[in-house]
Amino acid sequence: MSVDLLWTGPEGGPTLVLGHGAGAAMDSVGMNQLADALASRGIRTARFEFAYMAARRQGVRKPPPRAETLAGEYLAAVAAAGGAPYIGGRSMGGRVATLVADELAARGVVCFGYPFHPPAKPQQLRTAHLEHLRTPLLVVQGTRDEFGTRDEVEGYALSPAVEIVWVEGANHGLSTKKALTEAADAATAFMRRGA
Repeated sequence: MSVDLLWTGPEGGPTLVLGHGAGAAMDSVGMNQLADALASRGIRTARFEFAYMAARRQGVRKPPPRAETLAGEYLAAVAAAGGAPYIGGRSMGGRVATLVADELAARGVVCFGYPFHPPAKPQQLRTAHLEHLRTPLLVVQGTRDEFGTRDEVEGYALSPAVEIVWVEGANHGLSTKKALTEAADAATAFMRRGA
């Protein structure tokens, strides 16, 4: 499987393979801003696209498949990057990273806005595998995230390997400058301490 990678950041820094969210390509404004913020802190990112998103560039409109079906594509991206100690992504990309983390024996996973449940459907949890995750996981989550608010998430049974950093007032996209700064700072600290 051929994987095109978009590299950002200094060589020699910690590397993070970064998957996109369900609706935004690897070079969307939000992904570019996130990669640039991490690069300014010495983190090197390798972005890639899942096949359904790459197909959209050719005019083929496909909905995002179920996250569980994307594990093989994520593994291929990590292999194309030459392996990476850190994996993660925005929303769905981060969720897929958590599904393969233990298999890869990654040093750590970084999720920028984890989709704990679909919006307005808090009973449809996507957390079963997080109860037993062995790989250290950092979730940077806005307190106003419609995919999992602080009040909701604090009641979930999650593995001790899961660390959550809350960004006050931020939404799922962590789209304000303040939210992006806090997200990049938290991810950098997590990776620098060797998670």
